[in-house]
Amino acid sequence: MWIDTHCHLDALEFSGSLDAVIHAAAEKNVKAILLPSVRTADFSAVKELTHQYSQQIPGLVYTLGIHPLYTNQAQEGDIETLEKRIIESLSDPRFVGIGEIGLDYFVEDLDPHKQEFFFNAQLDVAQKYQLPVILHVRRSQDAILKALRRRNISGGIAHAFNGSFQQAEQFIELGFKLGFGGAATYERALQIRRLLKELPLDSIVTETDSPDIPPAWLREEGIAFNEPDFVERIAKELALVRGISEVEFASAVWRNAMQALPRWSALCADIPSLNLAS
Repeated sequence: MWIDTHCHLDALEFSGSLDAVIHAAAEKNVKAILLPSVRTADFSAVKELTHQYSQQIPGLVYTLGIHPLYTNQAQEGDIETLEKRIIESLSDPRFVGIGEIGLDYFVEDLDPHKQEFFFNAQLDVAQKYQLPVILHVRRSQDAILKALRRRNISGGIAHAFNGSFQQAEQFIELGFKLGFGGAATYERALQIRRLLKELPLDSIVTETDSPDIPPAWLREEGIAFNEPDFVERIAKELALVRGISEVEFASAVWRNAMQALPRWSALCADIPSLNLAS
């Protein structure tokens, strides 16, 4: 069975076809998907969506957070809103952490100071409630590592990792898993594929970032955008790059995701169909 540790099912691209998208994922034996939120306005919708489709995808879970790309529109009071919603969600087994949060130094029109305020404030909330975090680390690995070292954060996932080997090792030392997806399916993505080959297997998780980060074959086959059912094909190609069997790779990335997000593991442990022997 397959796991997608980063998928924006609430994106506009899926608004008219979500039933079909979920069905396609279930048909591909995708048993678990993590849906990170990106702004406070979406918190309720993300939570409701995970419960709505839990029969089709039994390991469907969510996180709450403010994405760096949305910080220009965010208000300081959003941190209070986030903390309030986290407290309310602690009794919900499908709530598994804080995210998507982080820093993005690629998009030029984002206020770096505002990004840093919201990132640091959300890390403080994560530390307060001892929750893992889903990190957005585009061109910001060193700054994020510095912020993490100042706190006692309960690990999580560095999503769409594309840093150096040394940065990867530092995230791993801090208890993080590293997300790999469609970008690693491109033969020219030499650095990402090197990381995938050489990093410890127990540090890797699979993701799609649907509807974004299209795999290499997407446009060739005339498909408009990425979808969670593609995690099966992506993972099989990643296993090939890694040089191990699909079964070994699938088992490893499942275990890794559960280790990174203990609340996800607890949910799956209570669902008989979600075990490595299935």
